[in-house]
Amino acid sequence: MTNDLQPVRVAVIGMGWMGRVHAQAYVRVPHHYPEGPALPELVAVADDVPGRAETFAARFGARTAATDWRAVLDDPSVDAVSVTVPNFLHREIGSAVLDAGKHLWIEKPVGLTEADAVAVAEAAARNDRRTAVGFNYRNAPAVQAARALVADGRIGDVTHARFRFFSDYAAHPDGALTWRYRADRGGNGVLGDLGSHGVDLIRYLLGDIDSLVADTAIFIPERSEPAGATSGHQLATGGRRGAVENDDFLSAQLRLASGARCVLEASRVAVGEQNSYGFEIHGTEGMLRWDYRRMGELETSLGESYQDQPSTTLFVGPGSGDYAAFQPGAANPMGYDDLKVIEAQHFLRSIVTGEPEGATVADAVFSARALDAMTTSVADGRWVPLRS
Repeated sequence: MTNDLQPVRVAVIGMGWMGRVHAQAYVRVPHHYPEGPALPELVAVADDVPGRAETFAARFGARTAATDWRAVLDDPSVDAVSVTVPNFLHREIGSAVLDAGKHLWIEKPVGLTEADAVAVAEAAARNDRRTAVGFNYRNAPAVQAARALVADGRIGDVTHARFRFFSDYAAHPDGALTWRYRADRGGNGVLGDLGSHGVDLIRYLLGDIDSLVADTAIFIPERSEPAGATSGHQLATGGRRGAVENDDFLSAQLRLASGARCVLEASRVAVGEQNSYGFEIHGTEGMLRWDYRRMGELETSLGESYQDQPSTTLFVGPGSGDYAAFQPGAANPMGYDDLKVIEAQHFLRSIVTGEPEGATVADAVFSARALDAMTTSVADGRWVPLRS
């Protein structure tokens, strides 16, 4: 590791699972990117659950812990802040971080609506601060390889594609009625949670969305309220029953600016599907297919045969995205946390260079616009145009 790396002192607000992932990512950055250009130091954490911030501060070596997130903003030693709190707090805390003159790494979807994402983007612009947003799946080396193949015309002109984000985290009828299922706290449900990732991947790989039509559904209409603070997707029985206020399922058809057609599906109640995320992209000369659960593999059909053209599995390796920072040769597996290390590195490098890198709040604004358009489409039963 060189000695001329620029120190960046960071803090994390919200020390649940995702807060831990962010803290770990900062700690790991120097190990995978010894040439920098940034050297992060975790100096502060905040969480409103009693005792949680102190526990994580001790675990990760942060010198201060607070129950009030505003204490982090008042700390002049903090240069950048990760915000990993529930969606309804994104706008308030994200904007406050930027207005305090600190750089922001915030989890998707950045608020409940496009207006929330725009407010955070405007705070970034008026304070000239760098931002990063947790659209981590675009960082997978196989996704990077797919993007390069599309851009190079290796599958010809893209004609149609399918993107899926299926999960079972809400499939159990006794899943606790947490903030995720409240419209005023979790927003539009599976649209913001998984659909936002789908929109980002579609735009990242295939370009802007021109218009869309959508359908949504709630399949588990009531859940039991938890007795206390929750962690993860825990169960709750016997408590007062309450209504689920946002969607379990999304299906959308999209017309892309390129003329290609695309289907996006997302479900949080898909029994038998654990993190079943991926895509199929078809072109006039070939096909690409990726499954997150086999993250280092990219199925390709490339050539000039058209009919009966075979497909093969490419094991990505050094040369695809940031793979070389983690493994020396193809087919060595990477994991979810590695994608967040890449995300952290993009964020830190953007702070040092002053140039945006990776997903930013501008990407979150577009994603939120598409999600709002889906909600409008469901209400009005029509195709809705998007404007960049």
